[in-house]
Amino acid sequence: MDILVAFATRNGSTQKVAEAMAATLREQAEKVDLRPARQVRESLADCDLVLLGGALYSGRWHRDAHRFLKQHRRELAAGVPVAVFGMGPRTDDEEAWSRSRVQLDRALAKRSWLNPIAVTVFGGVDPPRRTNRQRRDLRDWDAIRNWAQKALNRIPAPRPPQS
Repeated sequence: MDILVAFATRNGSTQKVAEAMAATLREQAEKVDLRPARQVRESLADCDLVLLGGALYSGRWHRDAHRFLKQHRRELAAGVPVAVFGMGPRTDDEEAWSRSRVQLDRALAKRSWLNPIAVTVFGGVDPPRRTNRQRRDLRDWDAIRNWAQKALNRIPAPRPPQS
């Protein structure tokens, strides 16, 4: 198994989530590469799975996640399995969760060629502050690790060679 976990982050929260996913996947995969999305320049053709995550800011998915999809369109459209996540709301109410999911779905809908094997939104966390005020953190670490495992389990089985 050759897996890439790519992330787009501004304040580091999405990176921490990607790190948790990579740690989970390393328990079962030979090679798990964890990198910022903007640093992935080589072909993804040899990947068995790509997990791509980015934060949602002011109704938009992180631009580095968009650029990643644009740069790797050929491999992803040709069938390299990709699972996508967004880091969404910082308030735990149904409307905030729904709004974040709509924002991620809208970002992905711009790419009709993209067919992710899994898409989700995780709770976000307040950016670092210099005050002593309590930061809100809606990241559910069990859900994050479980989603990564489910994405791994959804990889299509390789086709047997034809004779």
